[in-house]
Amino acid sequence: MKLAVVLFNLGGPDSPEAVVPFLTNLFSDPLVISAPGFIRIPLAKFIATRRGPVAREIYAKIGGRSPIVPETEVQAKALEAALCEHDTRVFIAMRHWKPFSDEAAKKVAAFAPDHIIALPLYPQFSTTTSQSSLLEWKRAAKAAGITAPISEVCCYPDEPGFISGLADRVRKTLALAKPEISYRLLLSAHGLPKKVVKSGDPYQWQVEQTAAALIGELGKVDYTICYQSRVGPLEWIGPSTDAEIRRAGAEGKGVIVVPVAFVSEHSETLVELDIEYAKLAAESGVADYLRVPTVSADPAFIGGLAGLVRDALAGTKPKKRCGAEWCRCGFPAA
Repeated sequence: MKLAVVLFNLGGPDSPEAVVPFLTNLFSDPLVISAPGFIRIPLAKFIATRRGPVAREIYAKIGGRSPIVPETEVQAKALEAALCEHDTRVFIAMRHWKPFSDEAAKKVAAFAPDHIIALPLYPQFSTTTSQSSLLEWKRAAKAAGITAPISEVCCYPDEPGFISGLADRVRKTLALAKPEISYRLLLSAHGLPKKVVKSGDPYQWQVEQTAAALIGELGKVDYTICYQSRVGPLEWIGPSTDAEIRRAGAEGKGVIVVPVAFVSEHSETLVELDIEYAKLAAESGVADYLRVPTVSADPAFIGGLAGLVRDALAGTKPKKRCGAEWCRCGFPAA
């Protein structure tokens, strides 16, 4: 069987010149800003132009570009190797910068697979990420004339391979802890405006499922769930990661930050966590500051992704991960 797997992620600028176009694409997405197009498009251009200089400074700290595509390419190669029982090709489709879904769809069409698995690299489903990417892929696949059957993976917040890979990286970081310091794990995820969650988006609920599974694997530890990367004037879900760093400092704690919603290193980890929050920790009196790496191409994580692909290919009914309250999940509520 010829099997195509399409990996989805947000994407990131590949040069300083790409920063403003990337931001424009991001804020033009109707699932990110829900205003009508005649308002959303000019607003997106305004926000991107205004944020551009700051964003370029952020990316300048990591070489002027996002590492997310090279990271995803490594994950793709590892997943191809894990699915060696088929003639498997793994393709990359980024939502807001190159390679876009249109490019991926053309490559998939040229490969002429017997079956396609759409696999978001967002463990927790959100309308702003997973749904946006999957809808864009459907449009691109149709435009490319793809007729092969397509199966979609919705989400996997507590998938055992994902949790095992993350737990292993936490344990390795805990081994660096200073014995005289009491540490708190900050399970940090990208934030969302509260209004998005109140509309039925299951993201926050699924982040909590990831946290519960991870703590179940690690055992009894001091931890809290928190959210980073807040932008704009809207009220966002919390508590915020920066507030939790300050609280830990006030309590004389050390901090170990665990990115639980990112599976690749990019600006939110390499700059926000490693540089900006490390500086905040030092200023806030945090006794020690450590950061757990993302799962990236961890063998357990890749094995988990391969299992999700096999289940989707077999038509296995996905586990319902959203209650009736979270009605905007990718699959019907249980």
